[in-house]
Amino acid sequence: MMAGAHVITMGCRLNAHDSEIIRQNARRAGMDDAVIVNTCAVTGEAVRQARQTVRRARRDNPASRIVVTGCAAQIEPENFAAMAEVDLVLGNEEKLRAESYGLEAGGKVRVADIMDVTDAAAPVVEGFAGRARAFVQIQTGCDHRCTFCIIPFGRGNSRSVPVAQIVEQTKRLVDAGHAEIVLTGVDITSWGANFKTPAMLGELVQTLLADVPGLKRLRLSSIDSIEVDAALLDAIAGDERLMPHLHLSVQSGDDMILKRMKRRHSRDDTLAFCAEVRKRRPDIVFGADIIAGFPTETEEMFASSLSLVEAAPLTYLHVFPYSPRPGTPAARMPQVDGAVIRKRAQRLRLLGAQQLEGYLRGLNGERLELLVETGRTGRSAHYAQAELDRDAAPGSIVPFDVSGTDGRLLQGRVAA
Repeated sequence: MMAGAHVITMGCRLNAHDSEIIRQNARRAGMDDAVIVNTCAVTGEAVRQARQTVRRARRDNPASRIVVTGCAAQIEPENFAAMAEVDLVLGNEEKLRAESYGLEAGGKVRVADIMDVTDAAAPVVEGFAGRARAFVQIQTGCDHRCTFCIIPFGRGNSRSVPVAQIVEQTKRLVDAGHAEIVLTGVDITSWGANFKTPAMLGELVQTLLADVPGLKRLRLSSIDSIEVDAALLDAIAGDERLMPHLHLSVQSGDDMILKRMKRRHSRDDTLAFCAEVRKRRPDIVFGADIIAGFPTETEEMFASSLSLVEAAPLTYLHVFPYSPRPGTPAARMPQVDGAVIRKRAQRLRLLGAQQLEGYLRGLNGERLELLVETGRTGRSAHYAQAELDRDAAPGSIVPFDVSGTDGRLLQGRVAA
């Protein structure tokens, strides 16, 4: 077995951040032989996959302690504790404390009420082994109650990490050699709202860019465009170190479905935001989360999502076939037939592939700066993935001359 606990990360970038803290905590607790499954609960399918992963982990590691944590463990602790394969269940707050992992802590289930947690002071992460980019948690939890989403009950209410701690964590990771930092959280555009003197994400971004001059690339994880403030728009327009790629929490292109989702934006809001940002930074590229087959979605409503992808336009699609999540209002709404959902998801993915291919073909002949992810792949500032013609050091930034694409990856050569 690898040195240190083996952490299996499922779900979002915030979980990827948390997994580094989990490794540190397991090491301090003397649990180097443990297998720790950091679960996701965003859909019913995610929970099913988590249970499947736990069973596989036990088969592959019969002598190891199996620990389950993350959002699925927070929301359904007793269900995971009932699994014969599981030795310990930790909540989302408990997984961030080394003392939670020791045998002396007592009890198979160590999960407190996440709604009682009021602070988000994330433990320091020394580095992200094996990852080209590093993640800095700026916020966790969510105050919104979208009808399809269970995550607020896994992460709690929205809580923001103080500016000084974010700056210090970023400096530490830059000093450790990370050229690209990703700001992550559950709802990062709500950052600062819970402070005694409220602040906004744009202020944080501008502070980071000013106070960490050694930071080469700053990237934002998924944002809620309706919450974006003027200072963030100014940062996007005014500093090339803030990457020209924004991933939007869109979910649907139809206004009625958005209302039933209890989203706070309309179709026109998304289009207006994309147009405004593109005016300020013409090379900006957008990605988006979109749900296919939300309850009551008709073919006409689905067509509105397809047309939004082309109208915005959106380049990178993260498509979720809707699956009912027990405990959410949407699970009690009239459901779309499963076969229809799968077909709609397939059509969205096909359109997304066409959008991406068109964008990549437009880069032919360009010279890009790539962050090397593995020896032979890298990502541009716009998040386009490229296949390198020779090995390069992971985490380094190299010039790359584009000569073509296979529709998914850019092809070309690393410039001398």
